[in-house]
Amino acid sequence: MSIQIDPEANETNALFDLVDLDAREVLEIGCGDGRLTWRYADRAAHVTAIDTFAEAIGRAKERLPGMLKGRVEFYPAAFEKFARSHHPSAFDVVILAWSLC
Repeated sequence: MSIQIDPEANETNALFDLVDLDAREVLEIGCGDGRLTWRYADRAAHVTAIDTFAEAIGRAKERLPGMLKGRVEFYPAAFEKFARSHHPSAFDVVILAWSLC
């Protein structure tokens, strides 16, 4: 038996009810292995996803669907370090994945 995460799409629907992601530049903080990223990234213009756990980022990169290559980038970084090297106006939307729980 396989595990299904949010088969009713409650988390994804809540996200779409809160914010318009169409053609937006998105920063996802705490992306883990991309479990939420895959459910919205096709709507965004570009997704920059960060997480402090390099192993999770590695899994996300391995599982990146072909249709999202070039539109989703994963970085193993803490937010504080990432923020020092990126300008906040580069993003239209910021998602904290677990804030939807």
